[in-house]
Amino acid sequence: MAATAKKKAKNSSFGQTVIDGKNVTKIFGETVTALEGADFNIRAGEFISLVGPSGCGKSTLLRLVAGLIEKTSGDLTVNNEVVTKPRTDIGMMFQKAVLLDWRTAIENVLLPSEIQHRITQDDKNKAMASLDLVGLKGFEFHFPKQLSGGMQQRVALARLIQTGANIMLMDEPFGALDEFTRERLNIELERIVGELKATTLFVTHNIQEAIFLADRVLVMTPRPGRIAKIIDVEFDRPRDISIQTSRDFNIIVEEVRDTLGGH
Repeated sequence: MAATAKKKAKNSSFGQTVIDGKNVTKIFGETVTALEGADFNIRAGEFISLVGPSGCGKSTLLRLVAGLIEKTSGDLTVNNEVVTKPRTDIGMMFQKAVLLDWRTAIENVLLPSEIQHRITQDDKNKAMASLDLVGLKGFEFHFPKQLSGGMQQRVALARLIQTGANIMLMDEPFGALDEFTRERLNIELERIVGELKATTLFVTHNIQEAIFLADRVLVMTPRPGRIAKIIDVEFDRPRDISIQTSRDFNIIVEEVRDTLGGH
């Protein structure tokens, strides 16, 4: 049965703010303002989707939070610490799986452990468990060329889980997949994030995907990117994909579209 009932207590299950941005601006060179005056706060365990037109600063915002690039102005903290460099409590996943062709699935998943320290049996056990969690039990020793695009993204997700990061940043991870595979991975991701209770920022151009996965949707304007509106998604979890046909779901779809269309 589709989960269509609203939550009685709005966002009551989330913890304290872990990511806090105030008036965050990023200018590349002297002329390109990618992000301007962005205000946002994200709480522990919350799933945030970022939607907006191409070039509006969604990926820039993710990279700022990750510490991969520096802000031009404003204030940005993670766990009450100013972001100045990459952090071990933040993991990132991209549109392409970026797997090493000569390494098996489990060897790719073990890369974060290998970089951080010598691989232990506990690391190997965790990698096996991560692959099981993303639905790849039995494919641990397959090479990337033996896996479909969707399966490769599952390996990339398992690798992200392997980092142990409790903040996950995902930059259009399913954007290159066919609609059927994308839908299945949406269902899997909703389940996995629920089990991990990880704080997640998810960039997508797909409005239905954004709403299905999120607790809140941040809608961004065309460049210079600003946060036009923050929309609550108050459906119970776990969610069934059939929720996308409900009236309440499509009301939110129209609200996102109207916000995008108004800018």
